[in-house]
Amino acid sequence: MHSRCLRSALVAVCAAAALSLAGTAPAAAHPATPPVAHAPAHARAASVSPGLTPLTDLFAERLLIADKVAAAKYGTDKPIDDPVREQQILDDVAARATGLGLDPDAVQAVFRDQIEANKLVQRGLYARWDAHPAERPAERPDLVKEVRPVLDRITTELLDTLKETQRLRTSPSCGPLLYVAAAWSAYGHELDVLHLKGLQRAVPSVCSTAT
Repeated sequence: MHSRCLRSALVAVCAAAALSLAGTAPAAAHPATPPVAHAPAHARAASVSPGLTPLTDLFAERLLIADKVAAAKYGTDKPIDDPVREQQILDDVAARATGLGLDPDAVQAVFRDQIEANKLVQRGLYARWDAHPAERPAERPDLVKEVRPVLDRITTELLDTLKETQRLRTSPSCGPLLYVAAAWSAYGHELDVLHLKGLQRAVPSVCSTAT
C-alpha cells in the first residue's frame, strides 16, 4: 500500500511539473490529493475531478495508442512523420468542428498537438527499443484494422468533449482546471515518464485564454 501511494503521488507531481514547464499550471497550485484506493484508478480520477478530466483522459488514451503505432512501424519503411495523413486528420476535424459550432482553427490546434505528442512518444519508444533490443515488441499491430479504428473513435469523442468543455476552456479557470485534470489522468492511466512528456506536449492549445 505504501509503494502504491508513493507511486500515485509521484505521478501526480510529475504531471504537475510537466504542465508547469508548459506554462499551463498556476503558480500557486498544489498537486491533488491521491484518490481513495478501493475504486478503479480511471473511475476515481473522473469522479473526483471531472472538469477537464474527460478531455485529458482522451489525450492520455491517445498517447497510449502511440505504443501500437510505434510497434506497427518500427523496423519498417513507414516513417513516424506522415504529413499527408496528418493533414487529412486536420482537414477532417476542422470540417467537423464547424458543424459542432466550434472554431475550426482552435480545434485544429488541439489536434495538431495530439499528433505531435503521439510522434514524441513514438520517437521515445524507437530510441528505447534501439538501445534495448529485448524490449522490442513481439507483435506488429495492423495499423488499418487495429489501430486506426481506435484513433477514429477517440477523434469523435475528442470533438464531442471539446464541445462539452467549451465554456471551461474559455474561462479564466481553464489553466488550474487543466493542471488538475492532467494530474488525475496521468495517475488514472498510469503514465510513465515518456508518456508524461507526451501529455505535456498534448495540452498547450486546450485553453483558448492561454497566452
